[in-house]
Amino acid sequence: MHLSRFTYSSDKGLSTPYAPPKFKSPGNMGRIGDGRYPPAEQPSRSSASKRSRTSQFDVGQHRSKKKQRGTIRQTETETETLTLNHTSTSYTRTYATSSTFSYNRRKEKRHKGKSKRTSAEDKRKWVYSTHDVSPYLDRVVFMSYNILGVKNAANHEDLYHNVAPKYLDWDYRKRLIRKEIREYNPGIMCFQEVDCYDDLDYLLQKEGFKGVYQARTGDACDGCAIFWNRELFDLLHEESIEFQEFDLRNNVCQLCVFKMNVKNSSKDMGASNSESISSRSFVVGNIHVLFNPNRGDIKLGQVRLFLESAQRLSLEWGDIPVVLAGDLNSMPQSAMYQFLTSSKLDIQMHERKQISGQIYPSQNRSFKSRWSDEELRLATGTGASHLIHQLQLRSAYAGVPGSSGTRDNSGEPLVTSYHSKFMGTVDYIWHTTDFVPVRVLDTLPIDVLSRTRGLPSKKWGSDHLALVCELAFTDGGSET
Repeated sequence: MHLSRFTYSSDKGLSTPYAPPKFKSPGNMGRIGDGRYPPAEQPSRSSASKRSRTSQFDVGQHRSKKKQRGTIRQTETETETLTLNHTSTSYTRTYATSSTFSYNRRKEKRHKGKSKRTSAEDKRKWVYSTHDVSPYLDRVVFMSYNILGVKNAANHEDLYHNVAPKYLDWDYRKRLIRKEIREYNPGIMCFQEVDCYDDLDYLLQKEGFKGVYQARTGDACDGCAIFWNRELFDLLHEESIEFQEFDLRNNVCQLCVFKMNVKNSSKDMGASNSESISSRSFVVGNIHVLFNPNRGDIKLGQVRLFLESAQRLSLEWGDIPVVLAGDLNSMPQSAMYQFLTSSKLDIQMHERKQISGQIYPSQNRSFKSRWSDEELRLATGTGASHLIHQLQLRSAYAGVPGSSGTRDNSGEPLVTSYHSKFMGTVDYIWHTTDFVPVRVLDTLPIDVLSRTRGLPSKKWGSDHLALVCELAFTDGGSET
């Protein structure tokens, strides 16, 4: 959930207010005359019967053409009036019923066609790497998903005023989330905004998963959770960071070391060989960064500690690969994104309020505000003006080309979160160069999302879209 000013971020870093499409209701349709002859012009009964059938047919054609342009309601009384004193009522009713049936069938076919198109449009599709990844046999499917805290949704009704109450109901939403998990079949999942962990844990245990949870500190009711398929992976180590211990607010992150079961590697993970040479171990990190756009120093400090801890664990366990996932509350065109991809950042070159890209700079602002010593200390841990991390990170989505309808120029999704005040990307899955992306689950085009008028919806159980990718190990493995 995001409370920022409602903007849509383009790949050029510009923003424009978003307004849902307006729907026009059909105008009033004109009524058709009843086709009766004026009293002064009534023909004889013998000729009238013959002419009435012709007149009825002509009017029927006229009415049929009208029906093609709009909806016409025809009562039995009107039908009888049309041929009064000219022909039998039974014949007219049969004709009208046949015409109405034919029209309804056409309308039904159009409705079914539209329904099928809509269903196809809002179905998420896998996009595959353009590189040859066939030599890399050991693979893992990762998911990152901000599932929208129940209390967060209740406390911010203004973000979901376009959403039907039943779509915000947790019992309804958790069924949709479980349906997605079954469809995507992830091996490891990182969740954010979890405030019904026991319920989620009970649900996912039935699906073969085990989980660990870390609640936020302070008054917040939600936290982060990592789940893994208990048949495919063993948990070797778990730790978490409560950022308040470093004066960095009440957010938290999780770090786990997993080992892929040898008996399940390769063949059971969808590869051709029966077993890999050795077992696989890797680090998984999960984080939900502070939302507040004004506190770029706090955001950088949280991400810095997250990266430092992931690197430390990687080295402690034999320089093993790393996968990092979560809601960073930062846009792809931001300084935060630059720091993650380039491994370094000159903090003084950026406004504190613009570190995350959630607030766009004023066009006429020609100076940069100074960072205080305290802000530099929170951001870097030392008070220096430069940040550096040692992990060589790649974005899973940026590593698999997508279409212009769903991706920006950096290769990231155009939208991972959408409600009445925000449409943009804040969720990511990162990996070290020991992994290579095989495929990613593409997000949805903006026009398709716009038709929902905001998430959650009938089909999607959160105001975020789940990110899912399959990553393959690129080396021969490491013993642990």
